[in-house]
Amino acid sequence: MAERALNSRLDWPHARLRKHSDYQRVYKAGRKQSSASMSYFFRLRAEDELVPRDAGPRVGLTAGRVLGKAVERNRIKRRMREASRANLGLLPPFADVVLHPRRIVLEVEFAKLEREVAKIFSSIRAQANAANLRETGARG
Repeated sequence: MAERALNSRLDWPHARLRKHSDYQRVYKAGRKQSSASMSYFFRLRAEDELVPRDAGPRVGLTAGRVLGKAVERNRIKRRMREASRANLGLLPPFADVVLHPRRIVLEVEFAKLEREVAKIFSSIRAQANAANLRETGARG
């Protein structure tokens, strides 16, 4: 039963950042980090923010006009959405992530893009674990 509830929170429609205020919280609390074909921000939500509806990880994508015309931006977002959806299980359940792809995402091989997103999500998980250890050590 618990596994089924966890899987339902890991499906893409429930794992998206939707509100402008959610994006702003991530930008304000997070630090800009970079990888080869994108930059990203992340924020670890507090336990009191984890309502059942938003209990899983959430990912937001941005694709500004600098990335090209609408067709190109939509293609970038489709590729990023799929790569994020496939690797969503790597994120801790209390993470909010905003991904800013670069134009190179259009040309890069999808498998490489997927590996890069997996590496970013794993890095976020490691940083979350380290923060959790520091917090636990400070309390204990």
